[in-house]
Amino acid sequence: MARAFYVTHPQVRIDPAIPVPDWGLSDIGRARAEAAAGRGWARGLARIVASAERKAVETADLLAAPRGLGVEIRPLMHENDRSATGFLPPPEFEAVADAFFARPLESVRGWERAADAQARILAEAQAALAGWTGGDIAFVGHGGVGTLLWCALASVAIDRRHDQLAGGGCVFSFDIATRRVHGGWRRFEEEISP
Repeated sequence: MARAFYVTHPQVRIDPAIPVPDWGLSDIGRARAEAAAGRGWARGLARIVASAERKAVETADLLAAPRGLGVEIRPLMHENDRSATGFLPPPEFEAVADAFFARPLESVRGWERAADAQARILAEAQAALAGWTGGDIAFVGHGGVGTLLWCALASVAIDRRHDQLAGGGCVFSFDIATRRVHGGWRRFEEEISP
């Protein structure tokens, strides 16, 4: 039974002067991703697909390096488009993110609608999996769209209560053949049972 893993990048270097898609991993985030690369779930990966955002690519590279894998970039796996507001201070960001999940058919402060972001990330995952028979695969991306993907695969309404754990660096898995999720989010440094 081949599995797909959706992996979120861990902690980043926050710099309001740099566009959010260009933020890289912090030292803590890098150390966490290196630890995750040694876990059993990651050792079985045969393919790694990532968002084009720097923090996702850096995470994917750290997972890929020990197994000598390349990283396939799919630009449409990006996080929900928040360019209308750019950087928001954490309390304001959390309030807008709450509204984004609570009102998925609305554009909250110009952000991409959650329903549209969900359709986009689901289509990207489905396209990457089409015809894939080569074993376990990891999608490396972001918490917002990762949560939307989880909701779609679990056949539940979009709701932030299904969001990744604080700090990022999380993973959930699903069966490639059935697209059925295997539970919820876990820290990616943890072992994950089939």
